[in-house]
Amino acid sequence: MTTPPALLIAGHGTRDEAGAEAFRDFVRELGRRHPELPVAGGFIELSPPPLGDAVAELVERGVRRFAAVPLMLVSAGHAKGDIPAALAREKERHPGISYAYGRPLGPHPSLLSVLERRLDEALGGSSRAVQDRSDVTVLLVGRGSTDPDANAEVYKAARLLWEGRGYAGVETAFVSLAAPDVPSGLDRCLKLGARRIVVLPYFLFTGILPDRVRQQTEGWAAAHPEIEVRSADVIGPEPELLDLVMERYREAVEGDLRMNCDSCVYRIALPGFEDKVGLPQQPHFHPDDDGQHHGHGHHHHGGHAHAH
Repeated sequence: MTTPPALLIAGHGTRDEAGAEAFRDFVRELGRRHPELPVAGGFIELSPPPLGDAVAELVERGVRRFAAVPLMLVSAGHAKGDIPAALAREKERHPGISYAYGRPLGPHPSLLSVLERRLDEALGGSSRAVQDRSDVTVLLVGRGSTDPDANAEVYKAARLLWEGRGYAGVETAFVSLAAPDVPSGLDRCLKLGARRIVVLPYFLFTGILPDRVRQQTEGWAAAHPEIEVRSADVIGPEPELLDLVMERYREAVEGDLRMNCDSCVYRIALPGFEDKVGLPQQPHFHPDDDGQHHGHGHHHHGGHAHAH
């Protein structure tokens, strides 16, 4: 039987020791859960161990093939550039190794479920929280990037969190590099008539930036005592996150990196759209379509296709 490729987890890095240790714990837990796989993890910057050390550790264990999964919610500069560059450098350092590169994690439905749980916790318990959602405005706060595509992915996560869950609205803000910042995002919620706001950090683990989100939220709340403002926790090392990393690993190993089907209503039971799962898809025609095929791609899921 062929040995499966090893799993290399690529992290962003943080100056926060608790956040770095949360990543290292997460990598160790993946290794415990999957004794059949060599598992290692490293950071692009700011924290030890660097990604190169993690690759060297795998090579010392006899690994020749591995799949690298970026432990990141959105595809920004690190996922698009820094990690591929680091992997290319490691390939030069260790002739004979080969690797596949997985895609970032979000916005996957299982992570949206964890975010929903964090909101329920912030609201004081699931049963009451569900009843009270219609007057709750959520402010989802992403890391922020100079990459517009990465920022747009946070907006996509916000929209998917809003759909079918009964919140008054889900607004979006960023803690660095992109507008609106947290106070501006809270101002926007207020102008839209919000009376109860939950600020939800779109982060995997604790760290400097999630702490900053909480501090800025508390500062704004102190200046607006008439508004109820609560802070939710980060996603954390939940079982859903462990499972999702393995899903991304399998995609990379099998070469199954298709277009994003994670949030497709015909494939995944999203709240309020459960009846669409598995529906047969018919090609659609635009009013100006002359019946010729103009390169509309088909979006293949097992057993059905979308015409786009």
